[in-house]
Amino acid sequence: MADLFFIVSKLFEFVGQPSRAAFILTALGLALSYYGPRARTGRRLAIFGATVLALILIGPLGHFLAAPLETRFPALPDDMAEPDGVIVLGGSVEESLSEKRGRITFTEAAERLTAPIGLLRRFPNARLVFSGGSAELSGAKATEAEIVKRFWREIGLDQGQVLYEDRSRNTYENALFTRDLVQPKPGERWLLITSAMHMPRSVGIFRQVGFPVTPYPVDYRTDGRLWSLGLVKFSGQGVSTADLAAHEWLGLLVYRLTGRSSALFPAP
Repeated sequence: MADLFFIVSKLFEFVGQPSRAAFILTALGLALSYYGPRARTGRRLAIFGATVLALILIGPLGHFLAAPLETRFPALPDDMAEPDGVIVLGGSVEESLSEKRGRITFTEAAERLTAPIGLLRRFPNARLVFSGGSAELSGAKATEAEIVKRFWREIGLDQGQVLYEDRSRNTYENALFTRDLVQPKPGERWLLITSAMHMPRSVGIFRQVGFPVTPYPVDYRTDGRLWSLGLVKFSGQGVSTADLAAHEWLGLLVYRLTGRSSALFPAP
């Protein structure tokens, strides 16, 4: 069942992106507009799809979807209490590209890997755990944990004090396998580092498996305002933000319906 859930989630990840769906609707509508009996329907589909696509490429749709996710859990103050441990979730490395190029290639979520460097300098007694196997459907030769271990060692961070969980393929397995690895004791305070947009779903999953964590969001894509009518500077940025946010909203729903999260929209 776990393997089926993983495969289905990857298929939905491919076809469920708003930018791709809007493009398909536009193309389908244009095709139908040349077919007499369906020409009117086709034109409406094309106009709707093109409008959504424009809102994604240059408009505020991505911001509207992402901002509520990113503001759900506030950033921690600089004078926070010392944690017992820090957990870093995967998603910051391009596994296949890193393997093919022979060098570490990061995603836009690279801050997940840089944030713990400063934290360990401030809190040298905290335990550090990286959780990330391979998110590839097949053919992966290296796990994300192996690539991150190489990066952290190259910059002098990993001197044997870091634990690596390398079996997980999604956030639910991140939480489950990390819990089993560190076996947190009652009263311990563990920080969870992941992208701000991904934090609500992550917190809900960790709570569901009985591992309460303190959110430490990074990798922000919005300025914190829930409403903004500003235009995006780069179209690719708008597409990325809208698609990632839609992925998280869908993930919140699916994980709640399948019993993998403690709430539909976890709160502090």
